[in-house]
Amino acid sequence: MKIAETVSELRHLTDLARKSGKKIGFVPTMGALHEGHISLVKKAKRQNPVVVVSIFVNPTQFNDKKDLEKYPRTLEADSKLLAPAGADILFFPSVSEVYPDGQDKGADIDLGGLDKHMEGAFRPGHFKGMAQVVKRLLDIVTPDRLYMGQKDFQQFTIVAHMIRSLGINTQLVVCPIKREHNGLAMSSRNERLSAETRGKAGIINRVMKAVKRDMYSKQVADLEKYAMKRLTVAPFEPEYFSIVDGYTLNPVTDMDKTPYVVACVAVWADGVRLIDNMILRKE
Repeated sequence: MKIAETVSELRHLTDLARKSGKKIGFVPTMGALHEGHISLVKKAKRQNPVVVVSIFVNPTQFNDKKDLEKYPRTLEADSKLLAPAGADILFFPSVSEVYPDGQDKGADIDLGGLDKHMEGAFRPGHFKGMAQVVKRLLDIVTPDRLYMGQKDFQQFTIVAHMIRSLGINTQLVVCPIKREHNGLAMSSRNERLSAETRGKAGIINRVMKAVKRDMYSKQVADLEKYAMKRLTVAPFEPEYFSIVDGYTLNPVTDMDKTPYVVACVAVWADGVRLIDNMILRKE
């Protein structure tokens, strides 16, 4: 696995690949890699001869600077995981490499209102920063395929909108959520949970399963209230539990009239914010 720290180094490597007629798969990450990330890399390698993985903790998508400071940075451990998974190039840029003209450039991407719900309501500016850095990384890497995980449902929905609206010639591939043995969605932030809390956090997945079981026998509002009540148990503090249209992210009022229904949730525990989702229906 080769490591590129500058845009010029990376482009030299990707140009060589393209001259050989090789397709490029791209997995953007913020590091602190876990099996969820590795599953993306493996999927990318199955579909592309060359896989680029970026590790970049993007400052523009953190509305809470303390969260930015606490975000785990484990480059050495990450590097050891990537090569066996099939990564060919690790792109590890500085902030000035990604944003040579300042951190405001590209922050005006139209997100089609998809950033107004759920995460956007509680993390103002987050999705502007996320779309900004994904666009910038796509400009740098120019991959044939982009790989993202389902866990960040609102994020990949916004990226899909951005790719379509800007006419970016990259295919988005969304990969299933990887879960721990108790059902907790794998996340870099899980490392900040106490062992006790991490063990109990399977409640999030259990509540989503219960909602899916009862989705046609109860009203949407009642399902959301039920979920919030069940998740309000120490040390968990739910921020939202929303049942939304998987395409528009608008709230669902009638399950039978919505072909793509997703339950999305955010829960605080031990000062860590956990997000998850479950597709309830997709025709």
